[in-house]
Amino acid sequence: MIPVEEALERILSRVSVLGEERVELTSSLHRVLAEALVAAGDIPPWPNSSMDGYAVRAADTRAASPARPARLDLAGRIAAGAVAERGLAPGEAFRIFTGAPLPAGADAVIPQEEVTEDGAVVAVPRRVAPAEYVRPRGEDIRAGETVLDRGRRLGPAEVGLLAALGRLQVSVVKRPRVGILSTGDELADLGAALGPGQIRNSNSYSLMAQVAEAGGEPVLLGVARDSLEAIEAHLRWGLGCDALISSAGVSVGDHDFVKAALARLGAEQHLWLVDMRPGKPVAFATIPVELKGALPVFALPGNPVSAMVTFELFVRPALLRMGGQARLGRPVVTARALAPIANPGRRRGYLRVTLTSDEGGYGARLTGDQSSGILRSMVAADGLAVVPGDTTVETGGEVKVILLRPA
Repeated sequence: MIPVEEALERILSRVSVLGEERVELTSSLHRVLAEALVAAGDIPPWPNSSMDGYAVRAADTRAASPARPARLDLAGRIAAGAVAERGLAPGEAFRIFTGAPLPAGADAVIPQEEVTEDGAVVAVPRRVAPAEYVRPRGEDIRAGETVLDRGRRLGPAEVGLLAALGRLQVSVVKRPRVGILSTGDELADLGAALGPGQIRNSNSYSLMAQVAEAGGEPVLLGVARDSLEAIEAHLRWGLGCDALISSAGVSVGDHDFVKAALARLGAEQHLWLVDMRPGKPVAFATIPVELKGALPVFALPGNPVSAMVTFELFVRPALLRMGGQARLGRPVVTARALAPIANPGRRRGYLRVTLTSDEGGYGARLTGDQSSGILRSMVAADGLAVVPGDTTVETGGEVKVILLRPA
């Protein structure tokens, strides 16, 4: 068995960022930029008012006070989306609304609630400072500035910024298309009747969801029976994908044919058996595919929790890298054990825990039985507690936890 860190290093050294494609801005949410974006112009492109009020020359209000307000001639109105017909002369004010461009000659705005308007005259009862309530040109973005770097994952704010830059389309890294295969005579897919001794195929659907969460496009390859020929055939169906995932059939039993099927496809195996619990029998290989290069294949264990945990530790970082993301790992926090967290056996444990938080930080508690067949332990888990082999973290002790949900 090899350590988790070495296994991940072997995997990441053999996957690379996919190519790029252009997508409509409306389809860019959660995609990863394949280009650095440089602003062509200033935003805002001109000084504008941040308040409904009056655009003035600050110098005209220098001596203003409540007792002796500055009296300025009202020169006109400027609504948002309009511009003044002329500049502002000394001794004048323009009625202006939020977002409207300042007229030439104006250098400040006073809010409307502070001013008295009497016909064509505006009384300003105080000194107005230069630039008061004015958004200067380029306050947000300057022309020539790099505003978003390559590799940036686009959230709602980034999409809004792209719209402000006038981008209808954007170049993004392609999403990895990931073929997902479950193996086993005991599996019945959804919609099929359960035969004697059969259970529902849950792995394909949890793995599809994990792929989608990691930014990939899942491709369902179905369920292969426990035969070398069937597994090889199903894997061949997925050779057009960017990566393949199988679950079950990767151990040393009489019905474990995945490694042999990969060998038939010319795969080079890079690891098998990792020092971890759950999920020791996990393999990683690459298949040479014409015009595509080496196709990464992840052969995961069949137990539902083992499949999901090994996906988290090995497949998810690989898919993130293929999708152009810079941050590959989940956040890790230090928590105190709220009850003993035991990891019997010599393999490092990745144990499902719930988390609570208070002024003292995080508290962690096992979700219950840690059997790799208990899928509800993943449903309840906020994170994976990383515990060395043959170790019990006693109540109050510290433990590292990989967060599976937002903190």
